Amino acid sequence: MPSPRTRVLIADDHPLIRSGIRFLLERDGEFQVVAEASDGHEAIELAMQHRPDVILLDVGMPRINGPDAAKHLSERLSSARIVIVSMHSDEAYVLRALKAGAKGYLLKASPEEDILAAVRAVAAGHAYFSPSITRMLVEDYVAEVQRRGVEDTYDLLSLREKEVLQLLVSGKNNKEIAEMLFVSVSTVETHRNNILQKLHLHSLPELILYAVRKGLIS
Repeated sequence: MPSPRTRVLIADDHPLIRSGIRFLLERDGEFQVVAEASDGHEAIELAMQHRPDVILLDVGMPRINGPDAAKHLSERLSSARIVIVSMHSDEAYVLRALKAGAKGYLLKASPEEDILAAVRAVAAGHAYFSPSITRMLVEDYVAEVQRRGVEDTYDLLSLREKEVLQLLVSGKNNKEIAEMLFVSVSTVETHRNNILQKLHLHSLPELILYAVRKGLIS
C-alpha cells in the first residue's frame, strides 16, 4: 500500500509562483497541494479548513504577512509545519521566522531540489534552511569566534547537553526527548535551561539559529 502523500498549502500573492510550486510538488508524486492562498488572511482560513501537513508562506503577502500568519497558525494549528519563503537572507529575517513558529526558511531563488527537500524535511519534523543561508551563517559564526579570540561556547556543554541540544533543534519536544533518553521531563527541562544559559541564548528559536550557525543542522 503506497504511503499517503504529504498535503501542502501554498500561500503567495503571485499566481505564477503558486502554479510553479504546485506543478513542481505534484509532478514529484509525493505531495498533494490541497489549497492555494493569495494573502496571509486567506492562508490562515484555508489552513484551518484543510489542515495541511506543510504550509509554504511567502514572507511579504498582502493583508497579513508571512511571519504574522505563521505565528497565528503555529498557535492554532500546531500539527502543521511551516516554511517561510523569502528573498531575504539576513539573519534577522530568519530569526523572526523561527520566532513565529516556522520550521524552515527557503530563499525564493532556490533551485527546485531545495524546494522539495524543504517540504520533505519539515514534513518529517526536521528544520530546513536554504543551503546558501546555512553557509552564510556558518561563515559568520566562524569569523566571529576567530575575531573575538574566545573559546567556542559549544565546548562548555556536557555530552548529555549536546545530545539534548541536537534533539531540541531536530524538532523534538521535552516529553519526546525524555522518552528517548529514559529520563524525566523535568530533567530535560533542566538540561535545556543549562544549555541556554551556557550559550547565552534565551529561546528555542535562538537555539535553532545557533545550531545552524554552528553547522549542527542544515
